[in-house]
Amino acid sequence: MADWAPIAKEYDPLKAGSIDGTDEEPHDRAIWRAMLARYVPNKGVTGDPHLTLFVARLNLQTTEEKLKEVFSRYGDIRKVRLVRDLVTGFSKGYAFIEYKEERALLKAHRDANRLVIDQHEIFVDFELERTLKGWIPRRLGGGFGGKKESGQLRFGGRDRPFRKPINLPNMKNDFCGEGSSEKRNWSREGTRDWRTRDRDQERSRDKRWGERERSWAWGDSERERDSREERSRGRDRKDRDR
Repeated sequence: MADWAPIAKEYDPLKAGSIDGTDEEPHDRAIWRAMLARYVPNKGVTGDPHLTLFVARLNLQTTEEKLKEVFSRYGDIRKVRLVRDLVTGFSKGYAFIEYKEERALLKAHRDANRLVIDQHEIFVDFELERTLKGWIPRRLGGGFGGKKESGQLRFGGRDRPFRKPINLPNMKNDFCGEGSSEKRNWSREGTRDWRTRDRDQERSRDKRWGERERSWAWGDSERERDSREERSRGRDRKDRDR
């Protein structure tokens, strides 16, 4: 736990799938897919990754010109790359912005996050594909994104950092000590009392049935048996009233 940090320094799909980065087993199939994936960053992407900003959750109608207009207020921009679908040409809702200076990059990273552009609140972070070791994109089960509806939340990024693990105190003495054994003995005795009570009730019930069977065997008439039962019920009522 000494090397724990809220932001991942090296990407691990198993840790990214854990709320505190301490899971030892994957809890969904996407994590398995990411663990088995062998992803290589796109070699066709050019520019300095350490000066590139990742912008997500864009309005699908937002254009490169709009992004350049907004992000140029933080410094000089070298390149804007809005990711589009290869078939339709429509925006996929995220882009990469490369600055000329690190100062502009840091300022945009600090101030542009959650900025509203075209009625959409955007998310801004550093580029991770070429800078974070072991990075697996979201489409392969990795990433740091995800929504609650998908059931595949990922942690360790700026938007959803790891929570600090809870170190539970040593409770061995409390559960295995003398106090717990006394509680267990008490519960066993209580169970034995209930069983004894049920057994006594069954015996008394069997005794009453035995008396009735003997009376029937002696040849009593039905009227006599009924009168005897009524008298016994009357005695029981008197005993309860007392």
